[in-house]
Amino acid sequence: MNVTELETERLKLRGWRESDLGPLAAFYADEESARFLGGVRERDIVWRALAAYVGHWGLRGYGFWALEEKTTGDFAGWCGLWFPEGWPEPEIGWGLMPAARGKGYATEAARRARQFAYGELGWTTAISFIDAKNNASRAVAERLGARPDGEMELFGNPAIIFRHPAPNEI
Repeated sequence: MNVTELETERLKLRGWRESDLGPLAAFYADEESARFLGGVRERDIVWRALAAYVGHWGLRGYGFWALEEKTTGDFAGWCGLWFPEGWPEPEIGWGLMPAARGKGYATEAARRARQFAYGELGWTTAISFIDAKNNASRAVAERLGARPDGEMELFGNPAIIFRHPAPNEI
C-alpha cells in the first residue's frame, strides 16, 4: 500500500505500523483522551480501528497518518483525512497523545493535511466534526480558520461542524 508521507517542521506524517498499536491502545485506554472519540476501548477494538485507518488508505488513497515527533521518534498521535462510506463530507481530524498536547502539533499537522487535501487531492472543501465540549479541538479548528457551520451528533453527543476555508481563501 502506498501512503504518501508528509513532514512539517517538527512532525513526520507517516503510514501506520503494527508497533503503533501499543501507544494507540494506551490513548484509548485513557478516559480523558478517549472521551470525545466514543470513550474507552479495549485493545482488540483499537486494533480494528487501526486496521480501518490502514484500510481507508487502501480504499481511498488517503487517510489518517500516524504522527511522529522528528526529534524523538515518539508516536505523537494521528491526523489526517477521513471520508468513509456514509460520512457526510470529507473531514480533517486529529488526536494527540497526552505528552504531545499543548505544543501546537494538532494545528501544524492538520494544516499540512489540509494542504495535501486541497493541493494533491483537489478537495474544494473540508470539515471537522468536534464534540461541543472539546474546547481544545475547537481552538485548533479556529486557528486553522475553520468556522462553525452546523451541528450533528457524533458518538452520541452534540458536535459542531467546523467548515475549513476553501483553497482560494487560505
